[in-house]
Amino acid sequence: MRWIAIVGVCLAVVGCGTKYQEMGFTGGVAAQQVTADTWRIQARGNSYTNSSTVQDYVLLKAAETTQAAGGSHFQIISAADASRSSTIVTPGTSSTTFVGNQALTTTTPGSVDTVIKPGQDVYIKVLKLPPGPAPQGVYSAAEIMQFVGSRVERPK
Repeated sequence: MRWIAIVGVCLAVVGCGTKYQEMGFTGGVAAQQVTADTWRIQARGNSYTNSSTVQDYVLLKAAETTQAAGGSHFQIISAADASRSSTIVTPGTSSTTFVGNQALTTTTPGSVDTVIKPGQDVYIKVLKLPPGPAPQGVYSAAEIMQFVGSRVERPK
């Protein structure tokens, strides 16, 4: 019974994927300036967050950072997978009940689960480009805000 209560509390605390928020205990996204026009964008999710969601968070934060820095476009200089994995081992249990001269033993096997928490570290260069087609490999901050921003759930 105690295990059920512990599992229930854990699920209540981390029962849903990481929201688009400042970096915190359950993950989030952050931007740090490295040089005058270069920024590091970090995103971390919990075990209920899809890796594609973390990628959306990186792109959206890069677009927001670009606009806040006065740029119109950004270029991804480098990207690295920052996912983490851990193993959760749950022990098995056995209980025996006696009815007259018979013993009935019920066994529940243990389990081993791997948990993956997606993460992404990206370095971007903020660019100020004139209107018109962007060079290959360069992202429009406004377009990322429009298309990626519309599918990213923000905390209320």
